[in-house]
Amino acid sequence: MPASRKFAGRGAPYDRRVDDAPIPRPALVIFDLDGVVYRGEEPIPGAAELVDALHAAGCTVRFATNNSMSTRQAFVARLAKQGIRSEPEEIVTSTWATIQYLGAHAPDVRRVMAVGADGMVTELRRAGYAALHVREAAPADWSGQPLAERYDAVVAGLDPSIDYRTVGVAATAIRAGARFVATNADARYVQPDGFVPGAGAIIAALETASGVEPLVIGKPQPAMFRAILESTGIAADDALVIGDNPDSDVVAARRAGIRVLLVLTGIADEIQVSSLAGERKPDWVAADPSAAAALLGLTVS
Repeated sequence: MPASRKFAGRGAPYDRRVDDAPIPRPALVIFDLDGVVYRGEEPIPGAAELVDALHAAGCTVRFATNNSMSTRQAFVARLAKQGIRSEPEEIVTSTWATIQYLGAHAPDVRRVMAVGADGMVTELRRAGYAALHVREAAPADWSGQPLAERYDAVVAGLDPSIDYRTVGVAATAIRAGARFVATNADARYVQPDGFVPGAGAIIAALETASGVEPLVIGKPQPAMFRAILESTGIAADDALVIGDNPDSDVVAARRAGIRVLLVLTGIADEIQVSSLAGERKPDWVAADPSAAAALLGLTVS
């Protein structure tokens, strides 16, 4: 049967598979958050109903976000405001994924300089790291001199309060031998009315200033999704990623060997879909969460 190329808006999925069969019911569904479940503080219509239907069908659900600014508990509270019940273990932030990576692959890292929001620092400290925010790592009159302390790693994510001084302090720590670890490298961060610079803008500044290439943990790298598979004990073939960003969600899913459904409620739009290829091409495309539910054969209220 020829591939479907239909797109008719809400409730009518655009299906890029080689046939018109619905998506096989997965054991695990991994949702991106920004652009899929909500956009800024605004819920995306149908998302809560889709999550409820998956839970009712016995699917394991995880919420995976490159956002490093908040704790997992804060995301639980935020989802509750969107009408979605969740537990902290269902939330996978890029900070959590970074902590998992460091624990498994860099057990010698203990003293950390954090370039990020307060939620990142809280999560690092809860995990047992001696974490100090970059703002507190040098005197107010710092002007390029070596730092008084050495750090095992600089962990960098999205920091809305970033300035010239903090870029310089963090770059100095990296040049002095600290590992450079980026929670994610998103170029843009979704807001209700558009986009603002993402963590990638900060990572690029630190890389330029330090001359050191970072290790990137979050999407589009597969470490976050692989950590979810390992923690749930569910195979990649039995999982599905639902995301909105071809350059992040889709590529990471491909690299982790997981099927992926792209929804057009965030980064990607109908025009962009037709040009997607290679790692950026999803298995399915749906207009919104309600269309995604239809592809999954779920009944939503």
